[in-house]
Amino acid sequence: MSTDNAKKNADYLKQGGILAIASLIVRFIGMIYRIPMSNILGETGNGIYAVAFEIYDVILVISSYSLPLALSKIISAQQTKKQHKNTGRTLRTALLFAIVSGGFFCLFLFFGAGMIEKYIYPEYTGVQIPLRVLAPTIFIVALLGVFRGFFQGKKTMVPTAVSQIFEQIVNAVVSVAASYLFMKWNTESLQQAAWGAAGGTLGTCLGAASALLLVLFVYWIYRPVQKKLEKRDRSTETATSKQLFILLLLTILPIVLSQTVYNISGLIDYKIFGWLSADAGLDSGSISSLVGVYSSKYRLLCSVPIAISTAVASSMIPSAVAAFTESDVEQWKYNVSSGVKFNMIIAIPCAVGFMMLGQPIVQMLFSSSGLVAGQPIYVLGGRMLTAGSVAIVFYALSNVTGGALQSIDKMHLPVIHSAISLALHVLLLIALLKYTPIGIYALIIGNITFPVVVFILNFIAIKKYVPSYHQNLIKTFAAPIAASLWMAVAIALTYQGLAFILASNTIKTLISVIIAVFIYFSVFLLLHGLTREELFDFPMGRRLYILACKLHLMNGGE
Repeated sequence: MSTDNAKKNADYLKQGGILAIASLIVRFIGMIYRIPMSNILGETGNGIYAVAFEIYDVILVISSYSLPLALSKIISAQQTKKQHKNTGRTLRTALLFAIVSGGFFCLFLFFGAGMIEKYIYPEYTGVQIPLRVLAPTIFIVALLGVFRGFFQGKKTMVPTAVSQIFEQIVNAVVSVAASYLFMKWNTESLQQAAWGAAGGTLGTCLGAASALLLVLFVYWIYRPVQKKLEKRDRSTETATSKQLFILLLLTILPIVLSQTVYNISGLIDYKIFGWLSADAGLDSGSISSLVGVYSSKYRLLCSVPIAISTAVASSMIPSAVAAFTESDVEQWKYNVSSGVKFNMIIAIPCAVGFMMLGQPIVQMLFSSSGLVAGQPIYVLGGRMLTAGSVAIVFYALSNVTGGALQSIDKMHLPVIHSAISLALHVLLLIALLKYTPIGIYALIIGNITFPVVVFILNFIAIKKYVPSYHQNLIKTFAAPIAASLWMAVAIALTYQGLAFILASNTIKTLISVIIAVFIYFSVFLLLHGLTREELFDFPMGRRLYILACKLHLMNGGE
């Protein structure tokens, strides 16, 4: 690979690393605040909160969620061609689109919340209350997405990363406080749990509003630079607002369809589970409680490593688009293979760690008492995590391969693949719920099979359109798996060994996690999973390399 390509890849990995670290911080904050909020709401409130968020997510995807990705793709291509006037016009066109689309769906959700509960989700009583609180967030996030996409297209992830962290901090503080206060103020209400869930969604709204103010401030500072670039632009390829609107729409539509299929799977899951469980004799409270454990324990914890893959996939697209635009196939392949490898380094040990420590982690993080489906809540949540954590690996793979296809203008393929997977997923879920006694574990199985099918179809398509693409299987998969197996042994020996001298589950779990992280990365580096150059490309790579050398995990010649 040439020096220029190596520099491009280093920049891509560092930008991806910035967004990945920010996403990890955001998910970590999200997990931390969801612990007290989950305990405040109880499992019924958690179930209502989960269903409300799934509905909100789908409407958000349809209205504006795809704007950052689509806009970054368009602006990245324009930046490569130095079409700065078109960049400015694209931003203004996207803002108009966000105002119209975000405003319409905001009103739709606010005034349609009652109908959604009455006719679609009657099993989740009170879900209309948090939905109405979430409605303004649709409009706010639409505007926020435009500015995030603008800066990502400029190949800087810093405004997005900083605003995400700031947004989540505000979200965390408000969500916990509002959940507690709303529950306290509605102690006599039959819909107390729904009001508590509404308090949690208020944090989402105010968090997004604070992030919007921050990116507006950043754009206000950057605006003179953009104006100078537009004045110096001598390119003859200028697009009209109508042309840019059509381009934006054509870019957004496949992403919207793809993301809608991804997100709607959760809504369909909850509807099918509620419907068939009610037919089997379960009451509304039991249904909401089971969904509450599934969403606030299993899905919440799995979402932390999955967020990293989403961030890497998003940050990969502008660089991959630029490489594709310049017909630089080698650079494109390097970006994609690096994205897959980076994801597996994180996803595989996280999945194995959750398999080994599922129940202790849930018991450590959540103090929810009582029984759900005849089991202590931490036992049920832990078993879900142990059974379904492998989904982390396949969501990571499906996210990155989907981003790769989008970068080569095959945006319709992830849509088709997701639709095929969703159809199979629905049939499997209905069959499992109707003809087996596994209950809520049917959602776990479906959560694994969905990304598996998407990844397989995405990978087949990549090999079809880029036959020369090759992934180093040893370093990408074998090395992380081998290091994770050693890590699993270390976890088992540590946790069980500490049981003889310690009674505290929290201390045993924390010590086991610390030792697991050290063992994993030590073995991974000893297996030559990363070269010195590859490690340098990661955030704080040089410091990590110096530390690895001091520990004799790498030597100066690697």
